[in-house]
Amino acid sequence: MKQIHVTFPCGELSLEGVCHLPDRSGPFPAVVVCHPHPLYGGTMDNNVVLAVCQSLRKKGIMALRFNFRGVGGSEGNPGRGVGEPDDVIAAVSFIAAMEQVDSKRIGIAGYSAGAIAAFSTMPQDERIQAIAAISPPLSFATLEGLKAFPKPKLIITGSRDEFTTTEDFERFGESLTEPKEYEVIPGADHFWWGYEERVGERAATFFASALKS
Repeated sequence: MKQIHVTFPCGELSLEGVCHLPDRSGPFPAVVVCHPHPLYGGTMDNNVVLAVCQSLRKKGIMALRFNFRGVGGSEGNPGRGVGEPDDVIAAVSFIAAMEQVDSKRIGIAGYSAGAIAAFSTMPQDERIQAIAAISPPLSFATLEGLKAFPKPKLIITGSRDEFTTTEDFERFGESLTEPKEYEVIPGADHFWWGYEERVGERAATFFASALKS
């Protein structure tokens, strides 16, 4: 598996990331994958983030995982939800400029609190063609911006999620505009231990369809 460690600018800050490149020749569709909350140990090396990136690569999609500001080798201090959307925009701008990437086929995925950062501004970004939210913590954020997103969207959670009830999740899924997919995975909790391959495959399958040429 080919991985490239990268740094990219976000204003005056430098953020670190890892690109997962498919084995075939580009240009590839690409997906930015956002990690969960750093106060709870969330980094770009999270188990779900890695599973999604690896599954995307296998389907011929480049994946970029990165550390938000103040996490790992990324400069700055945690933005506490204010600065992180700028980090996401910077990550999208970085991959859109890569020669290996088809800039007309870009998606974004967010896991847990990463979904909040990803989707607070992304639905208004015309470069984004598809979005996926994994275990969105609906008890902490409404993700209103996701509801009206007019392009393909996926939300997925586990039946044992500790932060979002199945009822609230399904109600939210029903409120989304088409095109949409939403699914509850039986037995999985918020952290997806033992279910990494399944959630990674589900997300990658969605993007392979949504970002097809």
